This record gives sequence, structure tokens and C-alpha cells, in this order.
Amino acid sequence: MPDATPALGLPYLLPNQAQKHITHNEALAVLDVVVQLVLRAYDQTVPPGTPDEGDSYGLASTPSGAWAGHGGEIASWQDGTW
Repeated sequence: MPDATPALGLPYLLPNQAQKHITHNEALAVLDVVVQLVLRAYDQTVPPGTPDEGDSYGLASTPSGAWAGHGGEIASWQDGTW
């Protein structure tokens, strides 16, 4: 059995896994972003200076800063990090 769901990459809870709540919370955070996706902006290249919790941005093909290497993805600010 794989470690994550095929479509969204949500982590499965595995037998004998320690701290299952961490894996479950990670999956809830991903669902919170993708199920009701609202982008504050699209084609962004630079992270905003003071994002609000839950802010999501569609990234340009070559973003910089904390978003470098994640072109074409969605960045979401959760728990003080992207």
C-alpha cells in the first residue's frame, strides 16, 4: 500500500505509526486549501510581506524567495510558513 492518496497526495495513516495526529492534521491542511480554493492573486513571483493565515497564491513559472523552485504550484500560508 502506498503512503499517500493518488490524486491529492494526502498521507495515509499507517499501522504502527507514531504520532498519527501529525499525519492527519497535515492531510486536513491540504484539504483546507484545495477543496474550496480561493487565490488572492495568480501568476505571483514574490511572496507577500505579511500574508494572512490561509492566504493562497498561484505561482508564476519562475517565482523567487521562499517560493523558488515551485513554479506553477499553489502556495498557501499556514502556521507561519508556505
